Amino acid sequence: MHPLTDDRFIVFGPQHLLVLGLFGLGCLAAALAGSRLLAQPRTEAWVGQVAGALILLACGPFEVFDWLHAVGHWRTALPVQICDFGWLVAGVALTTRSRTWSALLYYWGLTLCVQGVLTPDLDHVFPQAQFFGYWLRHLAPPWAAVYLVGARVGPSWRDYRVVVAVTVVVTGLAMVLNRALGSNYDYLNAKPVTHSALDLLGPWPWYVAGEVVLIAGFWALITWPWNRRRPAVSR
Repeated sequence: MHPLTDDRFIVFGPQHLLVLGLFGLGCLAAALAGSRLLAQPRTEAWVGQVAGALILLACGPFEVFDWLHAVGHWRTALPVQICDFGWLVAGVALTTRSRTWSALLYYWGLTLCVQGVLTPDLDHVFPQAQFFGYWLRHLAPPWAAVYLVGARVGPSWRDYRVVVAVTVVVTGLAMVLNRALGSNYDYLNAKPVTHSALDLLGPWPWYVAGEVVLIAGFWALITWPWNRRRPAVSR
């Protein structure tokens, strides 16, 4: 059977490796675009707005499709995980350049959505519509976040605290939903069936606590470069 038409998606299989190559090229292009436009703020803002609008227009129909597909499959098919909101955050952040939305994109896009790219839990393969919908919505947020980094748009410590608080609220809502439906959204009740970074953090519930500590710590680490005090320059 041809490697592009297998009946299931294999992590680090041929299809995944092709996507990872595209992911790397997209990150490089986004970083170069942001840095090249750094000295042209008006052009950079216009490019960001166009890119944000394209993300919303391209990803929106796939989101609607997923919601329709989820009818009757509430425990497994609802697009309510944090990564499922990444494309919306990316589109709004680029279009409005809101500080809060840009901070959400920075943290979620560079960490949580990247995990979805590296270790996808995906039941669909090329050329199914869900395959394209999954990858479009998981690749767009990291690319948009890398673009903002190239354009020197970074978070403050206040943004860090706001995003941590928002993430705690979203995670709490996912826990309530899991309790009501007996589901496992955001993998709060069990690890994904595919191998992931969670495998390194021990059994439940310790891997959840470990994930919280690691994410908060890593987010603090990538906040520091934007807020470190520069030494005073002598006259």
